[in-house]
Amino acid sequence: MADSDKEPKVKKETLDLLSDSGKKPSRRERQREVAAKVKTVDDHKKEALDLGIDEDAPKKKSAVRKTEKSGKALPSISNKSEQKEDPDFIKASKEAAEPTPEAAAEDETSSIDGNVISIKPPIIISDLAEKMGLKGFELMKDLIGLEIFAAPNQAVEPDIAEKICEIHGFVFEREKREKGGGVHKEAEVISEPEPEVESPEEQMAYRAPIITFMGHVDHGKTSLLDYIRESRVASGEAGGITQHVAAYSVPVGERSITFIDTPGHAIFSKMRERGADVTDIIVIIVAADDGIMPQTKEAIQHAKKAGKTIIVAINKCDLPGADAMRVMTQLMEFELVPSEMGGDIECVQVSAKTGEGVDKLLELMALQAEVLELRANPKANVRASVIEASVKQGKGVTATVIIENGTLKTGQSFICGPFSGKVKLLNDDHGKTIKSAGPSVPVEILGFAELPNVGDVLVGMDNERAAKKLSDERQTEQRQNRLVQPKKSRLEDMMQAVKGGGKAQLKLILRSDVQGTAEAIKDAIMDIDSEKVEANFLIAGAGAITESDILMASSADAIVLGFGVKVEGKAVKAAKAEGVQIKLYSIVYELIDQVTESMLGLLVPEVRETIIGKALVQKVFKVNKGRAAGCIIKDGKVSRKAHARVVRGKQPVFDGKMSTLRRHADEVDEVKSGIECGIRLGSFDDYEEGDIIECYTLDKQPVTL
Repeated sequence: MADSDKEPKVKKETLDLLSDSGKKPSRRERQREVAAKVKTVDDHKKEALDLGIDEDAPKKKSAVRKTEKSGKALPSISNKSEQKEDPDFIKASKEAAEPTPEAAAEDETSSIDGNVISIKPPIIISDLAEKMGLKGFELMKDLIGLEIFAAPNQAVEPDIAEKICEIHGFVFEREKREKGGGVHKEAEVISEPEPEVESPEEQMAYRAPIITFMGHVDHGKTSLLDYIRESRVASGEAGGITQHVAAYSVPVGERSITFIDTPGHAIFSKMRERGADVTDIIVIIVAADDGIMPQTKEAIQHAKKAGKTIIVAINKCDLPGADAMRVMTQLMEFELVPSEMGGDIECVQVSAKTGEGVDKLLELMALQAEVLELRANPKANVRASVIEASVKQGKGVTATVIIENGTLKTGQSFICGPFSGKVKLLNDDHGKTIKSAGPSVPVEILGFAELPNVGDVLVGMDNERAAKKLSDERQTEQRQNRLVQPKKSRLEDMMQAVKGGGKAQLKLILRSDVQGTAEAIKDAIMDIDSEKVEANFLIAGAGAITESDILMASSADAIVLGFGVKVEGKAVKAAKAEGVQIKLYSIVYELIDQVTESMLGLLVPEVRETIIGKALVQKVFKVNKGRAAGCIIKDGKVSRKAHARVVRGKQPVFDGKMSTLRRHADEVDEVKSGIECGIRLGSFDDYEEGDIIECYTLDKQPVTL
């Protein structure tokens, strides 16, 4: 190839600029000329930089952006010195560096916003990387350099995000909105649906009456209901006593009746009251041989307070000692006048054993239900009353409810008190799985998040998210109320503290088969009136006794009580290892009695001292094992089995048991007034003439709460 071909091609404009020299400049001359121009430019830029001005920065950015927008590329010349002298390059650079006014304004805004990262906390690492045009792992590398270890889906603090942005040449700005500007997302307010006051007539339908059996313990409530539904419920209750509320649906003719059987024992007053609140008709069961008893009076008061229709069933009329007329006369004392005596209270004589009068009782219930015209809207939002709750093995938290309005279906989300849930399973009173339940139907629900409180109202919600949100709000409110309501100081407590005393505490953990029974037992124990000792329940709820219960009892020095529940295997081992006492019961009054005895056992028995005699030391003798006192009994008598103390100048110097009491050479049990004797007290040898030996007894006084 010829040398001329190797020479770089120079454009015509460049040759014209060099024509003044008369000859083509050499390579070395061109390099010197370019170096001088570059130096002049560099000196100018240096002066500008010293003043804090970067002249090329906006031109470079705007030139690049404008070139990208226009689609024109700047001339690419490999040799930088030639590039600066090339007229085409100079012309293109000037055009790129002198944008239009509109482009200049746009470029100015772009140059400011392009380096600003605006993001609202929480600042997720992956989101921040996306805004910077980077990968998440690149920011993680920078965070490791700052000794911060986080995953891409985790958040960082604003100051950390600011440092990361600085590393990559960005400015971090926390996203803010001007007051009243922008789009504001209103906080979602979720509330419990209100009960329907009036429903369209075409949607109303007749519902089954809810009937509650109430009365004194062992007057035959469960046996009578047992006969009606042809089952053996009473035989399954320990001691023949109903110890929790049960609900059953019984067909009567073409319609059905829902029955609630409530306990009759004294401690279940609140459970009876709840039964009265959810029922339409109350049947007071009175034994014909016993008449009206304390719990019968209480049941009458609940029924009258609730304003419910009352029917009286006089049971056990088949017994020889039955006296139905006496029962009706007693009813008049409570302003319940039987229809036989001109009143409006229907009385029916029945026998749960033979079935006598049961059909008449059922007819009377159906007639009263027709008079009441009980109706409900099965299409309304569902509402139900919790009448019992428990924790069952293999099922978890379950609750027995009676539907008041609407229809409860499988999959329905609900709120019940402070807890949410979703119906996973519905069982009827026979344990059969059903898909839905309408008004007045008793069902067992599986799907509670936590154990509900007996008496709470279950309300259907639109969706599970709304139910959970409302549950969170209610539980938060409960926690805040507990925090802002500290225990108030009482003058009596302060006086006890000053005296250095205080009530003895019996700490208990109670587990029962159902929630209602646990509440009833707790209330009964807390109602025990005592100025000296009190019960303190760490836990009182339904479910089996677990290992965590034992560990809590061990740390708090508490006793674990179980009523109708089992003890888990791990709990048995933990109780043995920790030395925790577990007491199991199946009859409620046995539990109450033993807790009362335990409370008495905490009390220090009061001991009363009684002086029975005094002896005067007349002489001190040496004996084989020490010294003894020769005395004369001045008052009362001295007994070898009693306690004795040596008093010297009204100051006791020794107190102990008497080891020797002699009359002459004989050992005797007792020496009376005016008789001389020899006395030795334990290992005491420091007797002096004139000492008084007091003989006394200690009598323990009966302890009362």
